[in-house]
Amino acid sequence: MILVWFLAILIGGGLLAWVASRWNRELPRWIALAASSANLILLLAFAASAPAGEAGKPGLWLAEFNTPWIPSFGVHFHLAIDGLSLLLLGLTFFVGALAALVSWTQIREQVGFYYFNLLWILAGITGVFMALDLFLFYFFWEVMLVPMYFLIGIWGHENRVYAAFKFFLFTQASGLLMFLAILALYFIHGQNTGSYTFDYSELLGTELSGTAATWLMLGFLAAFLVKLPAVPFHSWLPDAHTQAPTAGSVVLAGLLLKTGAYGILRFAIPLFPEAARQFAPVAMALGAISIIYGAKLAFAQNNLKRLVAYTSVSHMGFVLLGAFAFNVIAYQGVVMQLLAHGISTSALFIITGYIQERLHTRDISQMGGLWKAMPGMGAVALLFAMASLGLPGLGNFVAEFLALLGAWQAAPLWAAVAALGLIFSSAYALWMVQRALHGPPPEKATLPRLNVREWLVMGSMVGLIFWLGLYPGPILNSADGPIRTILAPASTETGPPEMDEEQGLLLPEHENTTKTTKLD
Repeated sequence: MILVWFLAILIGGGLLAWVASRWNRELPRWIALAASSANLILLLAFAASAPAGEAGKPGLWLAEFNTPWIPSFGVHFHLAIDGLSLLLLGLTFFVGALAALVSWTQIREQVGFYYFNLLWILAGITGVFMALDLFLFYFFWEVMLVPMYFLIGIWGHENRVYAAFKFFLFTQASGLLMFLAILALYFIHGQNTGSYTFDYSELLGTELSGTAATWLMLGFLAAFLVKLPAVPFHSWLPDAHTQAPTAGSVVLAGLLLKTGAYGILRFAIPLFPEAARQFAPVAMALGAISIIYGAKLAFAQNNLKRLVAYTSVSHMGFVLLGAFAFNVIAYQGVVMQLLAHGISTSALFIITGYIQERLHTRDISQMGGLWKAMPGMGAVALLFAMASLGLPGLGNFVAEFLALLGAWQAAPLWAAVAALGLIFSSAYALWMVQRALHGPPPEKATLPRLNVREWLVMGSMVGLIFWLGLYPGPILNSADGPIRTILAPASTETGPPEMDEEQGLLLPEHENTTKTTKLD
């Protein structure tokens, strides 16, 4: 029942925050913080109570809840988590708590309705990471959409209505294509077996013709590539980030983009392994192009939020590149990138929000001298800019190194092209630091230092990005089993590198004895 509690706490907390705002404007803030923090504590307690090594075992669900929902159509309320889901849920609840703290003084109107939408976005994301019924997965996919639309459209900046409408159109249209693919898979499986079901484990073995598998996979990928986002489906993201409130940008970058990557790993590749292998050259090309193109556009921006938004396009290109490399090393890089990007880019958006709160502008040309005025925030901003360019010792370096190493084994050309993105990321990160932090300070501006609440937010993120960079072993061990389960039907390797169970280290390829299976 802990999986149900994760959802109930967020959904109930959102409703309570909305109602409580009638009596006290401060209560919704505390309710939102308590709900996300409670889920994080529950998750950590659950992870600590699990037997050592259980999270990293292939094909093992750490917790599962399954009950009929709409039996006449074969729909079940089926939730489960493995090591991969565990990591992403931890990121969800942590970033959710930070989003509540960041909004503490920035949101002054319709406070209850704001925190209602924030918690329901988190509930939708949580459901996406746990759903094992495809109808239920689509339901939660849509639950994320409407609250984010309100978050941008009501509490955003000057062009918020346009940005919210664009976000809604892109995600809704691509989501409908995925829903059509789900229905087609449902009927094909029912005709083949006589069992009409949306259950993930049963649909995994569905017999499909090559053409049908390709079209259905493209239906799923339409939703996932838009949400990732990959070039050329990325144009909604800079507008949404630029116009969203700070917490909206944090949730978008830190969590919503990760649902697209999760969908590729959990659904698109395992359900259509042969079609995914055939599509791999195109997907890896899109990933490499996204890395270069996103970095180039980031360098050209004068709006600080828009600059950080384009860095997400670039960084998530490593996810797409690694996801279609079909080897363990690349998938380890993908998982690390999901976590490291969720921390580092969320931190950059939070810092941008702090600057805007003090200077009332997002224009980099009107900044400068922030290091002298606010040395503490300047140091933190420099740290996360270095994380964004992949400095060794920080989580992004581990992620991008593993993704490129794995991609090199599958497609050396696209890996080499993607590696140029590291050079371009250095250019935009250092240029951003130079323009925003150095030079003469802005005139007639009050620049108070970071307060205790702001330091609590930034300090926790600094600690995590260092932990991911210096001690990634627990993350890699937790994701190892789910990675191998995903790879089993789609991998072209005769045997992926082994993971030492005690040390969490990759063994040399000649020592590997594991053989993967391939579905006909």
